[in-house]
Amino acid sequence: MTDPLPDPLTDPRQQAILMSAQRAFATYGVRKTSMEDIARGAGMSRPALYLHFRNKGDIYRALVVFYYDHAAQAVAAALAGEGGDEGDIAARLAAAFAAQGGAVTELMLTSPHGLELLDMGPTNAADLVQAGEARLTALYADWLTRMAVAGQVTLTGPASEIAATFTAALKGIKCAVPDYPSYRARVAQLAALMGAGLTPR
Repeated sequence: MTDPLPDPLTDPRQQAILMSAQRAFATYGVRKTSMEDIARGAGMSRPALYLHFRNKGDIYRALVVFYYDHAAQAVAAALAGEGGDEGDIAARLAAAFAAQGGAVTELMLTSPHGLELLDMGPTNAADLVQAGEARLTALYADWLTRMAVAGQVTLTGPASEIAATFTAALKGIKCAVPDYPSYRARVAQLAALMGAGLTPR
C-alpha cells in the first residue's frame, strides 16, 4: 500500500516540485526526466526532493491529484456561472468544459511528449484518474439535477448518465485530436451540441 499523497495545494515546496516536474516532463518526457532535473527546477537539492517524493512515479501521481483538484474547482465555478452568462446553458457548459481541460491539457497537447504523458495516466495512476473522473462526473450530475429542478434544462436520461457522457466525450477528444486548437474547437462544439439538446424547447 502506498503512502498517502501530500496536499500540493497547501504546501508551497510541493507546489514548486510539481510545477518543475510538469515543465520537465513536457520538455524531456517522463522517462528522460531525472530527479535531478526536477530538483534543480524546483530550486532545491536532490536529497531535499527525496524528503517529499520517493520517485518520479510518486510525483506523476501527485500531479494527477493536483490536476483533478484544480479541474474540480474550476468546473464547479464555471457551472455556478462565475464570470459568465448564468442563463445560457451552452455557454456554461463551454466554460466548464474549457476549465476542465485547463493549462495541463494545453501543455500535453503542445508538448512533443504529450502522448507519453497521456499514456502514463492509465499505466501509473489509473486509480487516481478513475477517482478524478468520477468526481467531475458527480459535479456535472449535481448541476444537471439542480438545473432540471429549476426548469432550465430538459434531461434525456438520468443526470448521472448524461454527466458521464460529458466526461467520457471530453476524455475522448483529448486523446483523438492532433493539437490544442483542435481540442478547443471540438470542446466548444461539444458544449454547443449538449447545450442545445438540454435547453427546453
